Amino acid sequence: MLGQLSDMDLRLLQVFKSVAECGGMSAAELELNIGTSTVSRHMKDLETRLGLTLCRRGRAGFALTAEGQRVYDETLRLLSAVDAFRSSIDDIHRRMGGRLDVAVFDKTASNPAAHIGDAIALFAEQAPDVSLQMHVAAIPAIERGLIDGSFHVGIIPAHRASQSLVYAHLFTETMLLYCGARHPLYGTDHATLTWESLRAYQLAGLGYHSPNMELSHSARLPRKATGFDQESIATLILSGRYLGFLPDHYAEAFERQGQMQAVLPAQFFYRCQFVSVLRKSPQPPRAAQAFAQCLLAAHG
Repeated sequence: MLGQLSDMDLRLLQVFKSVAECGGMSAAELELNIGTSTVSRHMKDLETRLGLTLCRRGRAGFALTAEGQRVYDETLRLLSAVDAFRSSIDDIHRRMGGRLDVAVFDKTASNPAAHIGDAIALFAEQAPDVSLQMHVAAIPAIERGLIDGSFHVGIIPAHRASQSLVYAHLFTETMLLYCGARHPLYGTDHATLTWESLRAYQLAGLGYHSPNMELSHSARLPRKATGFDQESIATLILSGRYLGFLPDHYAEAFERQGQMQAVLPAQFFYRCQFVSVLRKSPQPPRAAQAFAQCLLAAHG
């Protein structure tokens, strides 16, 4: 049985986390920057240390065992607690160090209203010792990560509020309805279209609670294809089989190339309010609070 937890145990758990998230030892080799044989040896050492079989490897591919999945979940909690401890010690010394994980909803960089890069530059001046880790994820993954401590700051479209999170408005994004070049509506007169007549066409929408899903429900537009990020929605639109909503700044390049067209943009649109998000409790580390203030300053 596992006795005292050592630095080596933490190192082995970090290797296991990478292997689990990459889907195998070979895939984890690049992320960890060590050879596959070394990764394999670390995994065997951890299994021996824990007295458990964590994963199965064979012709069917890589998979966590039931025990491995539980150890992975506990590993996330443990490593998050270790990061929180380090941040607390930094706070005691009144300096900002360690690692800050910021998660952003996809396709925001091309939005002229988004000044996240300016906020990063401001934060880097204030906290040069902090190692900034940027992630792109879906709204539910960002919210879960903030609550469990995997992420420290989130930037997402506002949709529904959680009592566990704190929100601050940053910028706005305009979403337009698009059809691909092979769609029956491409290049035609859209003047007679209504929300009701749109129901005759197939819609591609996001597969989780979001402003996109709220709009499709309120307008009673049947979703026939599902994507989980903006790029997957764009790909479905480009097939010519589906209509879909995209950020106007992201779709602009496709429009210039004649690959898609906005459908009656004066009528078929909605706007997303993007917010910064912190967890309410336990209190976020000082670096997370400072980064959130930099976001507000950059968008003020």
